[in-house]
Amino acid sequence: MKAAEKTENYSEKSEEERIKTPTVTVCPDYFSDKDIAQFQKGAHGRIYEKLGSHGIKRDGVDGAYFAVWAPSAEKVSVIGDFNQWDRKTHVLHLRQDGSGIWEGFIGGVGNGSLYKYYICSKYDGFTEEKADPYAFYCQCPPQTASMVYDAKYTWNDGGWFEQRKNADYTRQPMSVYEVHLGSWRRNGHGSEGFLTYREMAEQLVPYVKEMGYTHVEFMPLAEHPFYGSWGYQALSYFAPTARYGTPEDLMYLVDCFHQNGIGVFMDWVAAHFPSDGHGLTYFDGTQLYEHGNLHPDWNSCVFNFGRNEVVSFLISSAVYWVEKFHLDGLRVDAVASMLYLDYSRKDGEWQPNIHGGRENLEALAFIRRLNETIKDQYPDVQMIAEESTSWQNVSKPGSEGGLHFDMKWNMGWMHDTLKYFYREPLYRGYHDQEVAFCLYYAFSENYMLSLSHDEVVHEKSSLIGKMPGGDPEKFANLRALLGYMYGHPGKKLLFMGGEFGQREEWDHEEQLQWSLLSHASHQQIQDWVKDLNALYRNEPALYERDFQFQGFEWLDMGYDHKAVFAFLRKGYNPEDNILVVCNFGNITRQNYMVGSPMGGVWQEILNSDDVKYGGAGTTTGGKRNMEPHEWIAEGRNYSTPTSYTVRDYNLTLTLPPLSTIFLKHVNV
Repeated sequence: MKAAEKTENYSEKSEEERIKTPTVTVCPDYFSDKDIAQFQKGAHGRIYEKLGSHGIKRDGVDGAYFAVWAPSAEKVSVIGDFNQWDRKTHVLHLRQDGSGIWEGFIGGVGNGSLYKYYICSKYDGFTEEKADPYAFYCQCPPQTASMVYDAKYTWNDGGWFEQRKNADYTRQPMSVYEVHLGSWRRNGHGSEGFLTYREMAEQLVPYVKEMGYTHVEFMPLAEHPFYGSWGYQALSYFAPTARYGTPEDLMYLVDCFHQNGIGVFMDWVAAHFPSDGHGLTYFDGTQLYEHGNLHPDWNSCVFNFGRNEVVSFLISSAVYWVEKFHLDGLRVDAVASMLYLDYSRKDGEWQPNIHGGRENLEALAFIRRLNETIKDQYPDVQMIAEESTSWQNVSKPGSEGGLHFDMKWNMGWMHDTLKYFYREPLYRGYHDQEVAFCLYYAFSENYMLSLSHDEVVHEKSSLIGKMPGGDPEKFANLRALLGYMYGHPGKKLLFMGGEFGQREEWDHEEQLQWSLLSHASHQQIQDWVKDLNALYRNEPALYERDFQFQGFEWLDMGYDHKAVFAFLRKGYNPEDNILVVCNFGNITRQNYMVGSPMGGVWQEILNSDDVKYGGAGTTTGGKRNMEPHEWIAEGRNYSTPTSYTVRDYNLTLTLPPLSTIFLKHVNV
C-alpha cells in the first residue's frame, strides 16, 4: 500500500507557513512489500538499507531519504542543521500499511548534514528529540546528533578474503590480542590524546604482527555516549565511534590488518543498551525497543527479543558490521544475561516462560536466527559467545539443539586457572583439581581460552599483580601461566598489557605502561609471548585438534601433590606431537619421571625458565645455557609404578620451578 502523500499535521499550519515549508515527499516504491513483510517477521537482515537516512536523487534533486520506525508516534519531523533545527519544517509521512514507519525525501540535504527526529507520541504528551537508531555516523560524544553519511572506501584486502573463505578455524591457530582503542596508546591525556584509527594502522598493526598474533579483537566500537562503558553500552548500532575518526578511517584500519595477514574481531552487544534520553529508550513514547525492567547489573535497558522489528534491527546491525567493515568475527557480549529470565534477579523479579522454566525462549530464538543469518551469508565469519554458565551446546548447530556459535569463551578455565595461580606455590599441590577439572569438559564446546580485560579491572589486579611472591617469582609465575595457556587445548585470547606484564590494573583513561619495557623483566615477558605465538603457529599439534579429545592425553595429572602436570598435544600426524610439562611448584624437580608413549629423543623446544626470558636457565637435562642441539632428554626403555600414568617409556627430567616446558620427539 502506498504511503500517504500528506499528513494531518500539515492542516495545523497557516497558509503562509505552508507556502514557506519545503516539501517532504514520498517515494512510493522506496520500501517493497517484501521489505515490510521481512521487517515485521524479524527476518530482514539488511533493513539498514532502507531505514535511517540515505542520500538519493529524486526528480533531478539531490537530497536524503529519511525513514524511522515509530508506530506510536503522532508526528515525526526531521530537525537538523539544514533547517535550523525547526520542528515544523520537515514533517515525515506515516506509511498506511501498519508498519509504523515514517518516511520522506528532503531535497538539498547532503552528506555530513546533522539531524535528529522530533517525535510527538500519541501517549501522555511525550515529545523528544531522538538520534537515528540506523545512523551510519554520529557526532562525537557528548554531542548527540546523527549524521547523513555515505562512507566511500576502496578495499585492498581481496587476498585476505580468498584465503579466509578456505580457512577451517577449528583446525588453524587462533591467537587473539584484545584491544581497547582508547587506551592502547595515546598522544596525551584526555580525549585529545586518542590515537585515530589511521594512527592505529601505523602503530597497532605492526605491533600485532611483530608479536605474532593471528587476530585482533576490538572492544565495542559502536558509538556509545559514555566512554567509561568501554563501548558495552552502545546507542548507535550502525555507527563506529567518532572518537577515533570516520567510518572510512576504521575501514582503513581493518584493511591494513588484513593486508598484513591479521584477522579482525569486534565485541558486539545485543543484551542491553543505556537509557540516555536521545537514544532508543521510550523511542516513540512507548517501550518500543526495550522490556519494562532495567537490567539489575548495569541499570540499562534490555532489548525486547519478542518484537520482530527489534530482531531485524539487531540482526541487521551484525550483518552491517561484517559486510561494511569486513570484520572476520563478532564476539557477542553477555550471552548468559540473555539466556536466563532470572539472570541476576531475585524471586518475584521475573516470570517463568510458558513451560515454567527460566530460559528466555525469545532470546534463544533470536540468538539462533542471528547466528544462522551470519553463517548463511558469511560462512567463514566467526561468531563467538561470552557465555559464563554451563548452558549446553553453545557452539553446536541448531539442528543439534545448539545456539550455533562457532566458539565459546572458556570462563571456567579462566576462573579456575587464575584461582590456582593466586595460591602460594607451596600449597598448589593440594588443589590440583583446579587445573585438571577443565579437561573433563574441555571438548564439550569449541572453547577459546580468555584472559580478558574483565580480569584486570575493578580491583581484580593486573595479571602479574595476581601472582604471589616477589618480582622474580611473579614473573616466573606469569611466564608459566602464559605457557600453560598456549599448551592447553583451545584458541587463545590475551588482553593488551598482559603480554609485557603491565603492573597496574587497566585504566581506560590512560595508555598502557609502555615505559615498563625499558626494564629487562618486562621485555623478557614480551619476548616470551612473541615466541609462544611463533611456536603455536608453527606446531600443528598445538592447534589443529583443539576441539577434539583425540588431540589431548594426560601423562601426569598432578601426581602426589607435586603441582606438576604433563600432557601430550596430538596432531593428525603423530610426528607433530608436543609434550607439555608444567612445574607450578616452587622447587626444582630433579630426576622427575614423566610417562611417554614412545622412546628415543625428546627435544626441548621452549622453556619459560630460559635466561632469555628472565629465568635461571635450568633445562630438562639439568644443564644451563645449552645450545639448541643439546636440548634433549632421552626416553628410557622402561616404565615405573611411580609414574601416575604408566607408559611404555619414561622421560627422566629436571624441572625448573614455576615453569612450562615444551618438548618434541625427534628422530636421531
